[in-house]
Amino acid sequence: MKLENLRNKNMLRRLKSEELIVLATDIRKFLIQNISKTGGHLASNLGVVELSLALHTVFNTPSDKMVWDVGHQSYVHKILTGRHGRFSSLRQLDGLSGFPKTTESSHDAFDTGHSSTAISAALGLATARDLKGESHKVIAVVGDGSMTGGLSFEGLNNAGRANTDLLVILNDNQMSISQNVGAISRHFNHLRTTGGYLGMKKDVRNILEGLPIVGDVVTKGIETAKTLVKYAVLPGVLFEELGFRYFGPINGHDTEEMVKVFRQTQKIRGPVLVHVLTKKGKGYPNAERAPASYHGIGSFDVATGKPRAAPATNKFTNVFAKAICDIAHTDKRIVAVTAAMPDGTGLERFHKQFPKRFFDVGIAEGHAITFAAGLARGGMRPVVGVYSSFMQRAYDQIIHDVAIQNLPVTFVLDRAGAVDADGETHQGLYDFAYLSHIPNMTILAPATGTELVEMLKFTASHSGPVAIRYPNATAPEYESTLGKTCEPVVYGRSIQVSKGESVAIVSVGAMLGTALEVVDKLEAHGITPSLYNARFVKPLDMDLVQKLASYAYVFTIEDATRLGGYGSGLNPTYTFAFPDAFIETGTRAELFKRYRLDATAIAEKIQTFMKES
Repeated sequence: MKLENLRNKNMLRRLKSEELIVLATDIRKFLIQNISKTGGHLASNLGVVELSLALHTVFNTPSDKMVWDVGHQSYVHKILTGRHGRFSSLRQLDGLSGFPKTTESSHDAFDTGHSSTAISAALGLATARDLKGESHKVIAVVGDGSMTGGLSFEGLNNAGRANTDLLVILNDNQMSISQNVGAISRHFNHLRTTGGYLGMKKDVRNILEGLPIVGDVVTKGIETAKTLVKYAVLPGVLFEELGFRYFGPINGHDTEEMVKVFRQTQKIRGPVLVHVLTKKGKGYPNAERAPASYHGIGSFDVATGKPRAAPATNKFTNVFAKAICDIAHTDKRIVAVTAAMPDGTGLERFHKQFPKRFFDVGIAEGHAITFAAGLARGGMRPVVGVYSSFMQRAYDQIIHDVAIQNLPVTFVLDRAGAVDADGETHQGLYDFAYLSHIPNMTILAPATGTELVEMLKFTASHSGPVAIRYPNATAPEYESTLGKTCEPVVYGRSIQVSKGESVAIVSVGAMLGTALEVVDKLEAHGITPSLYNARFVKPLDMDLVQKLASYAYVFTIEDATRLGGYGSGLNPTYTFAFPDAFIETGTRAELFKRYRLDATAIAEKIQTFMKES
């Protein structure tokens, strides 16, 4: 069957195996064609086509509840639940979300966007079902990469203890965003190569029961040695010990086989885990060869697989990647830590140059921070590269294990501020707010690539924790400010970029480019403001605070939230920042314009303030 003929997902139950194969192929073509135009998570979704078909053949959403861990593998689920007509708007402003979203469809049971949450959320849904006396099914679909996160095991542990009906699908594709690491990954590698225990167990039982006189006695006796048998040959012993019935591994690209197993699980009471093996990027050779490159990708040419737009080489990420390696060559104490994001944070370059001083701990941000604290206590100077929104997952560790001990750990927060395409769960707007009130914490925001280099040099000798945050954007170098941004960083000191009268503008980090445009627009209307580059979000530059007292109007411009941001500590006339709200999907430029944070809107607002006062 072709996708265009699938009027609703209930038709799946009437399709024959060969029709499902045709439909899977057509869905893959649909995904490739659409994502090549909009960008998105391609490889992960190509890998779950048959799995999604099997799930929607057996289970009946929205009555049954399906929770997708992380959620970037939920595109096929969206296609099958009536949203394929909106795929041209995927990850666009006011368009289809790239993640499950309860406000978008009743078939999305829970909003997800960060890793390792699905089992806990699904257990909550299952428990609520039980308390209400309902009987629908609850399914959590979890990738093997998400299983490196501690929250997954907290969920498994409690689900096994609760003994409620819950189905966990472990989608094992041997690849999260970056290569999986650690003992859990090695365990899954073992599972992939181990023979099926369940079939062997059944065969042994049949043979023993067929023996005259002693068969039944021996069969019962062998149950007393169950633990020994399990530890010897059972591939799912880890999950069985946590209280789950384990099935697998099974072929995640055989819809018919998965349908049979899923229907079998419906007869079992209590928690069940089905382990399926899939191939990330399946059906598109370029994605099969390099799944990490096609995990989250912009628009691309289908025939060649190459991006339609040449990737920028002078992003803040690239500047950081080179600078931290340069510093590490002379300072042997520098070590790098990341939580499954060596490519996204630029630390893969460090990994290649200093393999013994590089540590990827998997999707385990809390562990990454405390591990870094131990490294610092042991005399090293760890640099932790994490996305701003992911660092939220390690809040307690930042306070308890780093800040209280005033340890020299440098947090490099990539994807800070407004983030392209990924929406509410990935916006890096909250780091100023959640870090600035922590004692001993220093927060820096570079305006240019050169300034980022100087800030990294500063952190290499600073005695306490430092956070440096910047967006996933080009690291500019402004001719008018080049000399000033090259100046060494002095603790707690800002820089005056231009001098004026009556009006002062303080720009924070990468918003300097916007601030320079604002100055130009105001000067065109006869207003000459002073412009300052904050550099430090914490501590505040007290000399700057005294200078600002002499201005009639003081404005701050920042790529963060107004509540808890830089301006909230400075108390200016007005802070140009994002409101106290969760910010939707869009490009940075679109979001700045919508929330009136573009240069034109800011200049107009400043003029209005001056006219009305």
